[in-house]
Amino acid sequence: MSRKPPSRRSPLLNREASWLKFNLRVLEEARDERNPLLERVKFLAISASNLDEFFEVRVAGLLQQIEDGHNSITADGLSMVEERELIKEATHDFVDDQYSCWNDGLRPALAKQGIRVLGIDELDGEALSFANAYCERELDPLLTPVTVDPAHPFPRVINKAQCVALLLRRRRRSSLTYTGVVTVPRALPRLVRLPSHGTIDYISLSDLVVYHAAQVYKGYDIVSSAAFRVTRNSNLYLQEEESRNLLESVRTELHNRRRGDAVRMEIDFEANPEIVERLGTVFELDPWQIFPVPGPVNLSRLMNIYEEAQRPELKFRAFVPRELRLTAKSQDLFEELRRHDVLLHHPYDSYEAVTSFIQSAAEDDRVLSIKQTLYRTNEHSSIVPSLMAAAAHKEVTAVVELKARFDEASNIRWARDMEDAGVQVFHGLVGLKTHCKLSLLVRRDPDGVTRQYAHLGTGNYNATTARFYTDLSLLTCDAEITGAVHNLFSFLTAYAEHPDYGPLIVAPLNLAEKCMTLIEREAQHAQAGRPARIVVKINSLLDAGIIQSLYRASQAGVEIDLLVRGICSLRPGVRGLSDRIRVRSIVGRFLEHSRIFYFENNGEPEVYLGSADWMARNLHERVEVLFPLKNPLLRDRVVHEILAAYMADNVKSRFLQNDGRYLRSWQSPKGRSKRPPQGKAAFSAQDFLIALAEGAASPDNIPTAIPLYARRQSRSAATRNLSAARSNGKE
Repeated sequence: MSRKPPSRRSPLLNREASWLKFNLRVLEEARDERNPLLERVKFLAISASNLDEFFEVRVAGLLQQIEDGHNSITADGLSMVEERELIKEATHDFVDDQYSCWNDGLRPALAKQGIRVLGIDELDGEALSFANAYCERELDPLLTPVTVDPAHPFPRVINKAQCVALLLRRRRRSSLTYTGVVTVPRALPRLVRLPSHGTIDYISLSDLVVYHAAQVYKGYDIVSSAAFRVTRNSNLYLQEEESRNLLESVRTELHNRRRGDAVRMEIDFEANPEIVERLGTVFELDPWQIFPVPGPVNLSRLMNIYEEAQRPELKFRAFVPRELRLTAKSQDLFEELRRHDVLLHHPYDSYEAVTSFIQSAAEDDRVLSIKQTLYRTNEHSSIVPSLMAAAAHKEVTAVVELKARFDEASNIRWARDMEDAGVQVFHGLVGLKTHCKLSLLVRRDPDGVTRQYAHLGTGNYNATTARFYTDLSLLTCDAEITGAVHNLFSFLTAYAEHPDYGPLIVAPLNLAEKCMTLIEREAQHAQAGRPARIVVKINSLLDAGIIQSLYRASQAGVEIDLLVRGICSLRPGVRGLSDRIRVRSIVGRFLEHSRIFYFENNGEPEVYLGSADWMARNLHERVEVLFPLKNPLLRDRVVHEILAAYMADNVKSRFLQNDGRYLRSWQSPKGRSKRPPQGKAAFSAQDFLIALAEGAASPDNIPTAIPLYARRQSRSAATRNLSAARSNGKE
């Protein structure tokens, strides 16, 4: 990857380069032989799916701007054309690394374990007979072969559909060659299981299409054939202010998305050059946008192997999340919440407590109304049916974000189903995405008092992803917080702005300003010689205003630790600019999705959780919420159990260098490496948190990394407090 000379070095790192480094960290997990084999296959598939979205959204947007004549300078000092060249070089290198990982590492390792992905020429007699029968019985009825000529234009290849291109020659007119195109049916599995004895064997569906092509194109000689796949621009272009019906506008744009401009083509590296040239012309692609690949054209489909192979010894050890247990004095969750707030750390704490909170509200006659935001939810959600059932006998309101990228179609379906069931459905605010995670219940309790109960979270209401995303949930009936949530729902449904949403911090109203104020307060404490410290865990850090505030705080003497899973434009460790800022990224078994904001505040610490990253879109273009942890025991749990574990991780952590590279704790910036930590010296935060949930570890097992507040108390006292905090905040 080309780098600018030092004289042009910007205080910010390039966004796209940072994202590509994140995806490289995902690929590193696929290469890491310490991970179980099938988990490595999963990481490779995820890296491919990530790259799809990068081209669909980021590359597509950049190319569109360049095509429209723009070549402005990006935040890090590169022009758009220079950024395109950076992407061009980095993505081709990355794809080469992906296929090296598959061909040289994973595929041979799988074969040794009896899991094989075979080519048609590798099939034995029984498997070949099966392939012939499968093609005739399952495949052939779904194929629509096209031969391109003046009467049959090139078919509209939809986004990410796997296809086969052929060079054809009519047997009666052998001097002409035609282009044939067959779309690989989406209704069939991309990897077809073959009959086998003692092994688990697959063949690619596209290989079967190529094999069967001679039966499809009778009267032609097949000169050559190649599988290919086109990625298209998938941005939605909505004129919300001019739209009478947002739902219909999104539905129309989803149809257009399938037909957006092509931005990339993957094709079999052995493809005839004439096929490559013809396809490149049809899709109007520059040569760099064509990716010849030595293996499966769609690596993301390798996820099928992970999901279907019943080989638990080749996967991460299963664990059972910790269930929420009510205290003996509580008859139900509502009574428990009247005594104290509940904090849940998913997936270590079961997500069942959140779904039960909403399901029990639907069934409880004392609950008078339910209000709910929905950004992404799972296909077989139990929450949506609960809302629909509740609508028959109580007030139910749902704010459904139709513009949640790549979940638009399912959200449209949910919105329509809920409206039919009597739920009042709103689609948020014009020009803003509703990204906050809120649920609010109004209940007339047995003592005759009507109270509000709320769930506030860092993750989506999705029980499926809650099993492998790390997120935090707060269940509370604190009057200040529930009152603010009530006012925020009025903002979402009526655009009725309340003068103050405290103690919540709300985007786009005051989140950016408040975060910079909290950072500046730490700087003032440091300058006055008072305790000052910032620890933040987020997914992405891009906002220039926040970054400049962090730089100023570092210069003022504030020690700052940032756990940023993905994109980070802040350049740490630069003398005189960011000496006291450390940035690390953890990529492991679970997707780190929780957002935590810790400010030491002269020994009176404040901890906020929320849905927002430090990106311009989160701060200014979405409705987001940060909420405080008021209970000191819950605050202690987040600081001394969760943040402390992440800060001590020396297995999955990578540290961002000021030149944009990410290095493991044992890797030297000059290229020399120590041995990775082994045995008791190795500490993985995610493994520790699993052990903690299973009762096999305690906070005393966390190595002291960088001290956080209240380490003044003894370890045993901290352990006792954390045990109380995990018992749902009892005081």
